[in-house]
Amino acid sequence: MTDFVVYDVFSEKPFGGNQLAVIPEASDLPEADLQRIAREFNFSETTFVYPPSDATSTARVRIFTPTMEVPFAGHPVIGTAVALAERGHGPDMVLDLGIGPLRCHAQDGAARFTTTAALEIICHPAPDLVAAALGIAPDRVQFESHAPVMASLGLAFTITQLDSRATLTALAPDVAAFRKGNAAYPSGLDFAQFAYVREGDTIHARMFAPLDNIPEDPATGSACATLGALLARIDGRDLSLTVHQGDDMGRPSVIGLETSGSAVTVSGQAVQTMRGRLTYPA
Repeated sequence: MTDFVVYDVFSEKPFGGNQLAVIPEASDLPEADLQRIAREFNFSETTFVYPPSDATSTARVRIFTPTMEVPFAGHPVIGTAVALAERGHGPDMVLDLGIGPLRCHAQDGAARFTTTAALEIICHPAPDLVAAALGIAPDRVQFESHAPVMASLGLAFTITQLDSRATLTALAPDVAAFRKGNAAYPSGLDFAQFAYVREGDTIHARMFAPLDNIPEDPATGSACATLGALLARIDGRDLSLTVHQGDDMGRPSVIGLETSGSAVTVSGQAVQTMRGRLTYPA
């Protein structure tokens, strides 16, 4: 039998943030069952931790959504780093991910990681199609800073600025429009939409990936990192941002972003809410 722990990530209190299942010792699990286990938890991500591939790393970590394995995601890195720190690792550690080694720091229920991956601008989806996917009128999309853009630091999201907090609250995603968008602009998370409103250094955001069995995500560290890199490029300066996500679905999350040149640091807290044991394989 294999132990698991569940964390609420990007929250200092239980029942906020984004849920994450962590399998701290996954070596005995059959490869064919990893996706099934992730689907059984049905959180936006589940991580499976393996011994490091070499002496320079702390652990090898694989990340699964309910439908696929992904090379990188923010809240799984934060939550897994906190879980490893609570098992005696760190505070400084290196996690081997699908995107390669990633340096992390975790201590006292908080973690941070820095990515130096190059910002990739994949395409500019049609604004009317993005608006339809979000369930809003096209004139609610803002263009002063940028048009809707599909971008990535390892995982692709369409990032769209909206005109007001009220518009963000009123979003009503249309799955049919997501299917059209995914057909027109294929990406790693099925036309995932990250919509935001900026108020100075404060960001309010929501993320939807219904085609990946994630109707709404309460905290999306990888999308926030991509947003930080994008805004730093647009503003032409380093930024310190605080992202509030999950408020409109009752799971408030707080994500810290710091940019320094091409590097983006994502930080947040994580609290353990459950622990248990997979009773299979028996």
